[in-house]
Amino acid sequence: MKQIEAIGVYCSSYDSVDDVYKRSARELGVTLAEHHITLIYGGSNQGLMGEVANATMAHGGRVLGFTPEHLQEFEEPNWAITEIHLVDTMHTRKRLMFEHSDAFIILPGGFGTLDETFEIITWHQLELHEKPIVFVNINDYWTPLEELTKNIFQQHFAKREHEKFFKFVKTVPEAFQVLLKAPEPGAHEPMAEWV
Repeated sequence: MKQIEAIGVYCSSYDSVDDVYKRSARELGVTLAEHHITLIYGGSNQGLMGEVANATMAHGGRVLGFTPEHLQEFEEPNWAITEIHLVDTMHTRKRLMFEHSDAFIILPGGFGTLDETFEIITWHQLELHEKPIVFVNINDYWTPLEELTKNIFQQHFAKREHEKFFKFVKTVPEAFQVLLKAPEPGAHEPMAEWV
């Protein structure tokens, strides 16, 4: 995978979600390990976050987690990963995840996942980075969001060229196919070729 050595993954930390989402999280972890790509994530041992991290580790991959100290009251940190970093705030966590990631994969998640994802998309709009962003639309979970984003562009609340900054796919293998085609940062190839 050209120029991609670490992928930031945003997803749910809820254990109560359906097994279809957990299976895809484990599949992502296995695929990251097979491609020798470091997983960058929020450091939790719960929900899809725990599934993807533990699957990556179980298959010989490398995992870096960043979790705010106060979140230990709500989420158990994953002490078994390669590196777990306790940080002071959510803002620090998001900054470090961004800095350590070459691309981003978004699995199903709730408000926290949306918060982190929209920040990354906004930073792309503001030309603070050119890192690929891919939503994995498992079980049509992200379909309402995909429709909303189409409406945002159709109603001119975002520029049409910003449609190229992120992509929705159905499966983990498709996400990796998209990332394989993504242009290198700074390249002058039109991003429309990979979207």
